[in-house]
Amino acid sequence: METKLSKLKSAWKSGDKFGALRIASTFGRLGDHEKAIMTGWNAANNPGFYKQIGKNPDELLQKAYDALIEKYKLD
Repeated sequence: METKLSKLKSAWKSGDKFGALRIASTFGRLGDHEKAIMTGWNAANNPGFYKQIGKNPDELLQKAYDALIEKYKLD
């Protein structure tokens, strides 16, 4: 049986960082990385809003990817 975590790691390994982030955004417990992951996911899906409030969606997305790397020991 394939778990969500194994799907996340498989997506990441195949180069689908956005897909990995999409999967992670459905997890209930993200611990200390929750804010970065969820903010990055939301910024990717609503970039106009984040630009309006003075945030750079690309930077937020990169921070989400960095959080995934740290939390799930991705390379």
